[in-house]
Amino acid sequence: MTQTPDLTRRLAAEFVGTALLLAVVVGSGIMGERLADGNDAIALLGNTIATGAILVVLILVFGPVSGAHFNPAVTLSFALQRAISRLDALAFVAVQVAGAMAGVWLAHLMFSEPIIMVGTSARTGLGQWVAEAVATFGLVATIMACVRTRPQVVPYAVGLFITAGYWFTSSTSFANPAVTFGRSFTDTFSGIQPIDMPAFIAAQVAGAIIATAFCVWLFGRLESNRDK
Repeated sequence: MTQTPDLTRRLAAEFVGTALLLAVVVGSGIMGERLADGNDAIALLGNTIATGAILVVLILVFGPVSGAHFNPAVTLSFALQRAISRLDALAFVAVQVAGAMAGVWLAHLMFSEPIIMVGTSARTGLGQWVAEAVATFGLVATIMACVRTRPQVVPYAVGLFITAGYWFTSSTSFANPAVTFGRSFTDTFSGIQPIDMPAFIAAQVAGAIIATAFCVWLFGRLESNRDK
């Protein structure tokens, strides 16, 4: 039986994975905007492809260590099902947020942008809040369903869902409180102004809770390592 990695290794995986995710989200947004010559659709397409692709890679790499949450909404879902302890969940969220900031700063550094920024892009309104709840519901439901039925496809299912979410939601599918926090500190293509961040996060948490309740009803509760 494979031994579960210790908490230090799991936290390191969550920090590095989340940092790399944000570096790609922000970096590909900067690159896309620079190359698109004012065409936002082309910039968004570049941003989308890079984000969906890196999610597949990061989950394949770090999934065996930490489960590759990279997202407080996903960690919340696992905690609600008692598949991760509350203390471990809090530690996961802390390093996810720290990793998100590190990834944003890394993207700024790579593209010779000011490292410290504050977002100025307005993203607010009922439509975008509903979009974030729907996007997070879909993401968490995708993970919960695939973990139970076909765990080997989780990386691809998550990458594909986020790729679709960029285009079918009015908010471009943040679906992740750590990503939302990080993106509020970049004044680039993927940014969001900090004043709009709390409503996005509230919608994401609501979507995660609803998805968890639905999947527990549909499939049953996940087993934790302690149950095995």
